[in-house]
Amino acid sequence: MSTPPRERWRPRPIVERMDRAPERVRVYEVGPRDGLQAEPAVIPARTKIELCRRLAAAGLRDIEATSFVPPSWIPQLTDAAEVLPALADLDGVRTVALVPNRRGLDRAVEAGTRHVAVVVSATESFARANLNAARQAALDTATEVTRAAREQGLGVRGYVSMAFGDPWEGPVDRAVVAATAAALLAAGCSTVALGDTIGVATPGHVHAIVRDLAALGVPAGDLALHLHDTYGQALANVVAGLDAGVREFDSSVGGLGRCPYARGATGNLATEDLVWLLHGMGIATGADLDALAGVSRWIGAQLGRTGLPSRVTTALAAAVPAAGR
Repeated sequence: MSTPPRERWRPRPIVERMDRAPERVRVYEVGPRDGLQAEPAVIPARTKIELCRRLAAAGLRDIEATSFVPPSWIPQLTDAAEVLPALADLDGVRTVALVPNRRGLDRAVEAGTRHVAVVVSATESFARANLNAARQAALDTATEVTRAAREQGLGVRGYVSMAFGDPWEGPVDRAVVAATAAALLAAGCSTVALGDTIGVATPGHVHAIVRDLAALGVPAGDLALHLHDTYGQALANVVAGLDAGVREFDSSVGGLGRCPYARGATGNLATEDLVWLLHGMGIATGADLDALAGVSRWIGAQLGRTGLPSRVTTALAAAVPAAGR
């Protein structure tokens, strides 16, 4: 009589804590905004709203939902005033809207936002391509918007794009990155995310920038890392960031997204891949890994994709096919 096959082990991160690993970190989800902004086909607002709701149900508590940019800049996000109010009932979830200028802030406030994000560039070339302004002028606008938002009681998050490398200018001056981040924090941003917009950062580079900011009096706890996985370095850079004291990391469900202005930039770090890494280190995130994988498969289907870049979602579906349906 044959022995029935054993039930296969359902893959899970094997937990082994590392020295100096924190108990918990914040996962900041950018998929609904940064992940979808460069999609060629227009995505219905109801799909974006459902995506945010599914991400919240998977345990994520910080979701960048949309951006109040001029339609000519990013047509995909023209429905921001429809998307954001539809998420007002998500209890305990910080839904953030990116705003490029004072007009964007006013529109976001009209839509009921309580949290906004501002973005600047560490390089002149990217500022002119992405923000339609000189680098210093863009920084002046962002600090003005930050102060105006804080006066209205809003929370503000800052981004420094091209903090590691620029597709036109190459390596970026770390002193400029540090001074720019410090200026945003001084204006009232609670956190500044350093953007590896084209994915060229390496662990030593991450350590060096955090060290430069510390020299200006900016603690690592006020920083986040916004990592792209162009050269496969994103997770290594997360570990470097953790070691340097960073406690907030941006990611996009399924690894969706690229910057439409940055040549060579591929998808963001996948949220599922980030959560697998963190949970394997014994670091709490509040996220449900299986639920996130389900969201990844769902949004992939909505976009007509047979698969998204997330390695974890791909592996889980292959290991337990029935659970991936």
